[in-house]
Amino acid sequence: MAKKRRDRRKADSVSSVHEEPKSKLDEAQTLIETQYVGGGSARISLLILLSIFTCAASVMYLVYRNFPELNNDELATIKIPKDMEDAKALGTVLSKYKDTYYTQVLVAYFTTYIFLQTFAIPGSIFLSILSGYLYPFPLALFLVCLCSGLGASFCYMLSYLVGRPVVYCYLTERVQKWSQKVDKHRDHLINYIIFLRITPFLPNWFINITSPVINVPLGVFFLGTFLGVAPPSFVAINAGTTLYKLTTAGEAVSFYSLIVLGVLAMLSILPVIFQKKLQQKME
Repeated sequence: MAKKRRDRRKADSVSSVHEEPKSKLDEAQTLIETQYVGGGSARISLLILLSIFTCAASVMYLVYRNFPELNNDELATIKIPKDMEDAKALGTVLSKYKDTYYTQVLVAYFTTYIFLQTFAIPGSIFLSILSGYLYPFPLALFLVCLCSGLGASFCYMLSYLVGRPVVYCYLTERVQKWSQKVDKHRDHLINYIIFLRITPFLPNWFINITSPVINVPLGVFFLGTFLGVAPPSFVAINAGTTLYKLTTAGEAVSFYSLIVLGVLAMLSILPVIFQKKLQQKME
C-alpha cells in the first residue's frame, strides 16, 4: 500500500510539472490572440476610415464640379492653402467670383473647411484668415465657428464609430493622462473645453479623436468647441482684412492678440474658480 501511495505521488508530481508549462503556454497563446484581435480591429477601423474619407473626397469633387469655369491659371490656385502665398492666390480667385456665384463659393468654402476639420488635415488656419477677406466680420466669425464645431464633431463621431481601436493602440498613455484631467473637470466640462480651444496646451486633433473615448458628451463637446474657437478665429479673421500685407500665418498673431487670448482663456475658467470657492464657503 505504501509503495502504491509513493508511486501515485510521483505520478501526480510529474503530471503537475507537465501541466504547469502547458498552462503557461495557454496563457501566452491567449495573450497573442488578444493582441492579434486588437491589431485586426485597428486595421479594420483604418480601412473603414479610408472608405469614409474616399466618400467625403467624392462629395468634395462634386462640389467643385459645380464651380464656375476657370482658366488654367485660376484652376492652379483652387487647392488647400499650404502657405500664405497660396491663401492670397486663392483669395484673389474667390473674390473675383464671389458676387456672381455667391452660393457656389460659400458652399465650397463651407464644405472644404468641414472636410479639413473632420479628417484633421492642416490648412484650416488659412481658411479662417481667408474668411476675413471674403466676408463681413460677423458672418465670417459665425461661419468659422460653425465649421469648426461641425468639423470637430464629425471627427468626434468618426473616432466614436471606428477610431477607438486606433486610439487604444497608439495613444494609450496620453489618453489615460488626459482622462484623469477631464475627470477632475466633469462638473464644468464646457468651461474646460473652451479653455483648451483657446490655449495651445493640447492639439485640436487630439481633443477631437480622444473625447469620445473618455466619454465627453457630444453636445458639450460641440458647444465648447463653437465658443472656444471664437477668440482665436477673431484674431485670424481680423488679420484676413489685410490679407495681402501678410507673408506668413505667424504674422496674423501679434503680441497684442496673444495677450487678448490669454485674458480670454483666464475668463473662461473664472466661473469654475468662483464656483469652487462658493462650494467651500457653503460647506
